Amino acid sequence: MTTFVDRVELHVAAGNGGHGCASVHREKFKPLGGPDGGNGGRGGDVILVVDQSVTTLLDYHHSPHRKATNGKPGEGGNRSGKDGGDLVLPVPDGTVVLDKQGNVLADLVGEGTTYVAAQGGRGGLGNAALASARRKVPGFALLGEPGRTGDVVLELKTVADVALVGYPSAGKSSLISVLSAAKPKIADYPFTTLVPNLGVVTAGSTVYTVADVPGLIPGASQGKGLGLEFLRHVERCSVLVHVLDTATLESDRDPASDLDVIEAELAEYGAGLENRPRIVVLNKVDVPDGQDLADMVRPDLESRGYQVFEVSAVSRQGLKELSFALASIVAEARAAKPKEEATRIVIRPKAVDDAGFTVTREEDDLFRVRGEKPERWVRQTDFSNDEAVGYLADRLNRLGVEEELLKAGARAGDGVAIGAEDDAVVFDWEPTMASGAEMLGRRGEDHRFEAPRPAAQRRRERDAARDEADEAYEGFDPFA
Repeated sequence: MTTFVDRVELHVAAGNGGHGCASVHREKFKPLGGPDGGNGGRGGDVILVVDQSVTTLLDYHHSPHRKATNGKPGEGGNRSGKDGGDLVLPVPDGTVVLDKQGNVLADLVGEGTTYVAAQGGRGGLGNAALASARRKVPGFALLGEPGRTGDVVLELKTVADVALVGYPSAGKSSLISVLSAAKPKIADYPFTTLVPNLGVVTAGSTVYTVADVPGLIPGASQGKGLGLEFLRHVERCSVLVHVLDTATLESDRDPASDLDVIEAELAEYGAGLENRPRIVVLNKVDVPDGQDLADMVRPDLESRGYQVFEVSAVSRQGLKELSFALASIVAEARAAKPKEEATRIVIRPKAVDDAGFTVTREEDDLFRVRGEKPERWVRQTDFSNDEAVGYLADRLNRLGVEEELLKAGARAGDGVAIGAEDDAVVFDWEPTMASGAEMLGRRGEDHRFEAPRPAAQRRRERDAARDEADEAYEGFDPFA
């Protein structure tokens, strides 16, 4: 038996970008062949795509961790690394993507609709791409960026035009089985239907889908029974059909009271269901006393404004009239639906005074730099290579970070952190008075990093003083 799963938490991880290659062309009689390190490949994305053949999220319930492949590193001879393969995850039509706080990220409706759940990291540039007139043979390459990781919640909401709602054993499954070619499980005990069933109905020129939702009971909107788990499947429906049992054997139930209970649960659940058109179906009128009970409650239901149909799934009484009435309401709802406009490309130019980063001063003379470019450049830098760190300093200088640090009151030797607190890179700032080839020594070296770093020395002295104070306090006895 196939298990139906309509809500899962998915842990996605995109592929990391491949590292660039630092290589020098070597060939006989060509001692100065120049740099030939290739670029790293891009990491693969994790992409959700609507597939009509998929009807449940069961696969992701059993395997919630999904990761795309990494990009390959570049190689010498100007050979770029291979891009990582995208991981395409098929999801059912009507899947809603949310973050862990419940915010909607995407509503995937329609065959082929896609959403990038995690974006792969960029590949690092090789030293061939980093060569310039001032830096003819770079002794470093850029690292590949890590791919995005995160958790998303997938929630399936059935895409149907008509939803059949009612008490358990009211005859909803029997009704959908005779209206369409659907073959739901039918038995004479409550909660036979454990998953929503879909059927396609043709009435004249109108074709629409009907969803049979598991039975609702009092307290369903608070999670009692199966109601709360499956009420989301009626949110997209254009019309709600109350299937009322005229042959119930319970003495405290009748069609009118059943209708009141279900309406109270729909109103409690919300989600706009209180404004959907309603039709009342009095089912099982073919059984003894069923027709008499239907005749008794019909005037009261019609006085409330409901359109009432008397049907029998066994004898197929009243099914034709019901199917055409539903087709008419569905056609009106489709006609009233606003036309979907083509997606417009919105261009948002950067403001003339937007530097792309911010500099804030924190305690202990620490200045924090936040921005997409500086943080990305830091992730791409190999800090074991002084020349690579010098290249980062040049990029930050050209971006205007040094100028903003001076405006914020930074002095030589102050600490500068680039990035958030949990993954920031902290270094002692030295204003760049000159940059370029004149600052370079051998490949992989940069003379700017031979200077002493006073801020680090001050922090070491402060930490040592705190340690001495702690040791002195440990030996102090206030009662001596």
